[in-house]
Parts: sequence; structure tokens; C-alpha cells
Amino acid sequence: MNIINATLRKTPGLYTVSCEGERISAITLQTGSVAAQPGDIDAQGQLLIAPLVEPHIHLDAALTAGQPEWNLSGTLFEGIERWAQRKETITHEDTKQRAHTTIRMLAENGIQHVRTHVDVTDPTLAALKAMLEVREEARHLIDLQIVAFPQEGIESYANGRELMTRAVEMGADVVGGIPHFENTRDQGVSSIKFLMDLAERTGCLVDVHCDETDDPHSRFLEVLAEEARVRGMGSRVTASHTTAMGSYDNAYCSKLFRLLKASGINFVSCPTESIHLQGRFDTFPKRRGVTRVAELDRAGMNVCLGQDSIKDPWYPLGNGNILRVLDAGLHICHMMGFEDLKRCLDLVTDNSARTLNLGEGYGIAVGRPANLVILDAENDYEVLRRQAKARVSIRAGKVLMNRVPERVELIGA
Repeated sequence: MNIINATLRKTPGLYTVSCEGERISAITLQTGSVAAQPGDIDAQGQLLIAPLVEPHIHLDAALTAGQPEWNLSGTLFEGIERWAQRKETITHEDTKQRAHTTIRMLAENGIQHVRTHVDVTDPTLAALKAMLEVREEARHLIDLQIVAFPQEGIESYANGRELMTRAVEMGADVVGGIPHFENTRDQGVSSIKFLMDLAERTGCLVDVHCDETDDPHSRFLEVLAEEARVRGMGSRVTASHTTAMGSYDNAYCSKLFRLLKASGINFVSCPTESIHLQGRFDTFPKRRGVTRVAELDRAGMNVCLGQDSIKDPWYPLGNGNILRVLDAGLHICHMMGFEDLKRCLDLVTDNSARTLNLGEGYGIAVGRPANLVILDAENDYEVLRRQAKARVSIRAGKVLMNRVPERVELIGA
């Protein structure tokens, strides 16, 4: 298979990208536009990228908003209450069906790598069992990482440590946590030490829901970062949300950033969900409730954006299109300068791949997997401005998805 007349990110000219079997075999700069031969895919000057990446989503809770009740306050904590109600009624097939439906939404939007958090604060681990099956059944569409996520806490939930350990033994790829939801500060700290021990012992990655609150006194991020630094695990550790950072004073953040940089940990922000859930205790001025995405990025730390939820108790909207989140996130985080716009896809491609530790399993280079997406625009800026669609998605050297562009006729123009 040859993909001809393709534009690549951050480099001039048109390229032919050749694939043999499931790998990229050659990348050739063209002298100009070339005619398609049988079997070629003509990118027509549009942007060819490695697949979009979803670094933070909750597939086990997807498509459950309003079941049995809607989150009327719009707060994180009512969302947890509503999910606890719904969790009592989940079944194996229900979880799988909703997850597969959501995965198809993601795949239709050019996403091929996904990290999902799965609630393991359930003595039966029902959702985890279902998602382990989904991971195998959906391999033709996506690569799925599963986070053992203790939604109701590790130390504060009965047998929380045992459930986390069992989840990893069953096949979870990533160890999660939620220290700010534990009953006390001491329990939050001990939960981080426990989950880091578990990850270090088993070789798992780490992704912690950390300081997802407007409380400026919620400072578990410093604990997570120091644990990662001391253990030399920084590149394998992710701090998700960290919305309290938006409420920290600058003097504390100045000190904190030195530690964060030294630790080498990754960050995920879910801006559409954070701006919806946070600031709920404010009148005016009302905080945005989003972490310091621009500041982390400009300090040279790895930060990416995720969708978090699709129609669940925490967020009533969502359609699988991460470019929608990118658009909103750049607005919310004051990253609308042209220097940010012309490289904005980093936040949903390369940075996300680094967070997921995809390594040589990702990217456009000879010998890497022939997983590729053509977007119907010619560069990052135009992708964002026009809210471009994934036109073609290629996985393991075969066309996975082909979108027919919509046709609009302006009558009487």
C-alpha cells in the first residue's frame, strides 16, 4: 500500500508513505504531485498523522447518564454518588455493549490508542472482567490500556488494597488512585505509597486521579511526584486532572514546578469536563477549574488532553471526537497564540503517546506500525480551525475507516 501526496506535520513538501504488511517500509519526498496507481490512497495534499490518542476515558461508565438519576448539581461528588447507584445494576453484557459502542465512536474519529480507567471498588470486579474481554475483542479497532481505578478510594474503601492487587493480577495494565477522595490526608498519602509499591513490584504503569478539586490545600501531586522521582519511575507515571493546581498560589507553584520537572511525570488534562465539574462552590469570580496546561507545556513537561467521559454521571455530552476537546481546551487554557496553534495536535498525538509509553509502537517512521490517519486539512492550524474530520484510518496496513466527505450546496449564492 502506498499513501501518496501526503503532507506530514512540521515538514514541507508532499510525501509517499509505503507500507508492507503491518509496517511502514518507506517514506519518500516527492518532487511534486503524483498520479495514483491501482491500490494507492491519494491524500490529496492533506495531513497524514499517526493515529489520534485518547489518554483518559472511563469506558465502563460511558452512556449511563441519567441512569437511574441525572447529576443535577453538576459536581464531581454527585457524579460519584450517581455512579454508585448505577454500579449496583451493571451486568457483564451491559458493560461490554456500552464499551464497544463507545470504542466505535472513538475509532470513527481516528483514535486507535486508548487508556480507560475502570472502577475496581466493587467486590465482584464485574466491570474489570468485562473490560478485559473488551480489550481483546476490540484489538482490530484500538489498542486498549486498562487502569485499575479505585473510584471510592483505596484506604477508605473496604478491602481496597486487596481489590487493587487482584485487579493487577487479573490483567490491568496501569495502577490508578484517587488520593484526594480518601477520608483523610494521611490516607491519601498512604494510598499513593501503596499504589506506587504495587506498580513498581508488578511493572505496571501509573495513572492517578490527582487533586481533582478546587481546594488549594489538596496537594497530593507533590507526594506522587516525589515518589516517582525517588523511584526513578517518572516517565511511567501520569497525574490526571490536577485541577487544584489552578487554585494554587504562584509562590507554591514555583517550588512545585521544580519538583515536577525533576520527577519527569506526565500530565493529562480533561478541559471540557474540568470546566464543567469545577468552580461549583464559587459564586463570582468563578474559577475555570483547569490545571496549568500552558505553563506545564512551556516548562518542558509532557502534557496532553483527554475526553474523560462520554454521556456519563460526570459529563452529559461527548461524541468520541477528541478534536472537539482540543478546540475547547486551547480556548480554556489561553493557548490561542499562533505558536501554540501550529503545533496543537501534539496535545492529542505525540504527547499522549508518550504518556501511554507507546514508544516505537507509535509514529510515522520506517519500521513502525502502519497505523495512520488522513485528516481533511493540510496542517495543525487548519485541522483546528475547520474542525477537520478523520478521512481515512489505516490500521496494521489495512484501511479501517473511510469517511465520505459531506457535500454542501449553497443555493442561490
